[in-house]
This record gives sequence, C-alpha cells and structure tokens, in this order.
Amino acid sequence: MVTIYHNPRCSKSRAALKLLQDRGVEPKIVEYLKTPPDARTLDGFLKTLGMEPRALMRRKEATYRENNLADESLSRAALIEAMVANPVLIERPIVVNGAKVALGRPPENVLDVL
Repeated sequence: MVTIYHNPRCSKSRAALKLLQDRGVEPKIVEYLKTPPDARTLDGFLKTLGMEPRALMRRKEATYRENNLADESLSRAALIEAMVANPVLIERPIVVNGAKVALGRPPENVLDVL
C-alpha cells in the first residue's frame, strides 16, 4: 500500500499525487496538516531518507523562525517534536511504500518507491 502525506493546496504535492495516479497507483492520502505523523513515524522517515530533521523542514515558514528552530543546540528529538506540533513545518509530499520512503521534491522522486 502506497501512502502519500499530502497537502492538497501544494502544487508539488498535487503533481506527485498525479504522477502516482497516472501510473495506476491509488495511494492512501493522509492530509498531514489535519493528521500529522507522530514523532516515531517522522524519525523513521528521516532514517530511511538518510536525512537530519532540518532537511525535512520548511525553513522559510514563519513558525520555523518564531520557534527559533535554527538554534543549533536543539536536539534531533526537539526538532522532530516541533514538526509534530507544527505540521506546517514538514516538507511535502512524503510518499511511503513498505520500507521505501521518498520526498517529492521534485515530484518525480516519488516514483523511486514504486
């Protein structure tokens, strides 16, 4: 089962969803702003992607600045918790298929999990 952590207002997220659907994949759609992944799930995505938390964060969001998330002394866990508490910070879309995870930036990256 393919799952897309999706924001329907985001053009990149819509493009990734269309790429999947054009290939006959009807993924489970999780609107992550309404239903954010928990800390354990996000940590798993990061490990699979080989990324540190800031690489999966939307650093231009006001919430990033307002919460001083650029502070280098913040722990990995603190950054992940910030994403859980403020899902607008999570870069999108994220597509999961079994043990495979892709960040749809650019949208074509999601094809790697098929």
